[in-house]
Amino acid sequence: MSRTPPALELCGLSKSYTLGGGLFKRGRSLGAVSDVSLRIPRGQVMGLVGESGCGKSTLAKMLLGLTTPSEGDVLVDGKPLRGANQKALARHVQPIFQDPYSSLNPRKRISQIVGLPLQVHGIGTARERAARVAETLDVVGLPRRAADQFPGQLSGGQRQRVAIARALIMRPDIVICDEPTSALDVSVQAQILNLLLDLKQAFGLTYLFISHDLAVVEHLVDRVAVMYLGRIVEEGTRAQIFGAPRHPYTQALLASALTPEPGLGVPDIGMGDAMPDPSAPPSGCAFHPRCPRAEAVCRQQRPRLEDIRGDNARVACHFA
Repeated sequence: MSRTPPALELCGLSKSYTLGGGLFKRGRSLGAVSDVSLRIPRGQVMGLVGESGCGKSTLAKMLLGLTTPSEGDVLVDGKPLRGANQKALARHVQPIFQDPYSSLNPRKRISQIVGLPLQVHGIGTARERAARVAETLDVVGLPRRAADQFPGQLSGGQRQRVAIARALIMRPDIVICDEPTSALDVSVQAQILNLLLDLKQAFGLTYLFISHDLAVVEHLVDRVAVMYLGRIVEEGTRAQIFGAPRHPYTQALLASALTPEPGLGVPDIGMGDAMPDPSAPPSGCAFHPRCPRAEAVCRQQRPRLEDIRGDNARVACHFA
């Protein structure tokens, strides 16, 4: 009996860019994403966390077919993404972007924005498309009158609901959520997160949820992957990552979260402020210049991301 493939699988995915250079000068190579492998089973939510500039958005672009990997491949339902037709991919994978203020065309009515994917793919008659737009707006909690409005007439939360409706209009299997609540007020964030959870249940969706907000990730996901300087350094269930993190970087991220207790502020965790230059990464473990537990082996040898606990969790640390 064959095993059902995961909804989304990343196999040794890497992306490098060349910086500078010219006719007689070789440019520097920047490894934005390096050897990332992840499996997201159907119907689950995988959280991807890390500091700004660690490669999260580059990874999202590769999953959406917006940029080609330098190495590795993406499998959607067991089928390789490389060389796939972009329109065919869009039927299975859709994005929800960070900023609802810039991701919607201000000159188009909401009905046009949400219904455009149906028109591009030639799905249904004009009347059928209008009916599905109205149905989808209702599903995401927008009133029917919103169909005739422009984005500038809506609040931030309503605009993000429009973005969600646009992503769902094609009835995709997988949704890539790239910081979908970071531009919203805290009270509105909670509404959008609950909506995403409800939609996951209603449509059997699979999410990759990219965020730097650990509280948001803890609320939503089943599993978490922690990214540092283009590599996954730890992966595990929500309970494993938030309850018993093993990598020093994961521990530092959790310790650096703001506490609600007045006067405590952000604790000093010894990590320092600056992430190393991705075009000149440190030798060995890339985190060793900021790690309070680093020893000589950390500077000399890069640790492999491997299961050291036997409980479906992976860590890349010599001392985990």
